[in-house]
Order: sequence, then C-alpha cells, then structure tokens
Amino acid sequence: MEYLLTIPGTLDNLNDYIAAERSNRYMGARMKADNGRRVSLAVSRCLRGTRIERPVYMQYTWYEPNRRRDLDNISSFGRKVIQDSLVGAGVLKDDGWKQVTGFSYRFRVDKENPRIEVEIREV
Repeated sequence: MEYLLTIPGTLDNLNDYIAAERSNRYMGARMKADNGRRVSLAVSRCLRGTRIERPVYMQYTWYEPNRRRDLDNISSFGRKVIQDSLVGAGVLKDDGWKQVTGFSYRFRVDKENPRIEVEIREV
C-alpha cells in the first residue's frame, strides 16, 4: 500500500535549528514544535485515521521556491520533524529500524507552490 503526505510550504532547515539551539535553549524546542504543528496539520488532512502496521520506505520530494538552501540542511531537520509527527499522530508505531527500512530524497524547484511530498510505501 502507498500513502502520500503533502506539506505546504517549506520547513526550517538544520542551520536555522542549530542557530536557534545555540542562541537560547528554548528557541530550538519552540522551532521544532512550530514545524511539528505544521506537519501534524498536513498529516491530519492527508492521512486522517491511517495506521500503518507494516515497515515502510519513505520517498521525500522537496519542492523549494529557489536554490538558495543547501540540500542536506533542507532534508535533515525536515525529515526528523516529519517522522516524529507521523509517530505522534499514530500513523507509524515508531521511526526506528524495524518500522522505517529506508528513505530517499529528490529536490525540485517550484517557486509558485513550494511543498514537501512524502510517499510512504509499505514493504
């Protein structure tokens, strides 16, 4: 079975998160929570009531408005927030090795409609 999660806009990147953590111990937590709420809202719209019991493979496609941000910074923090939100919503039991067998990334530019699409495939 395959599921699609679409998150409108962009999430903060790893450099932003590290800077927030270094400036004030609460700012990083607030940034992660704010991004998590945005993802959770998308999860509730796209995957309402979905519970995935089998292991999954996740394909992330990041649609950025331009090429200014480094690819690894975009995906590192975003993937963490997305997977934590899927677990928090009960879509995934956990995001450990038994539940997530792997993931891959694609990056595109769409200045009119930046977003993140996550294809979740049961394996």
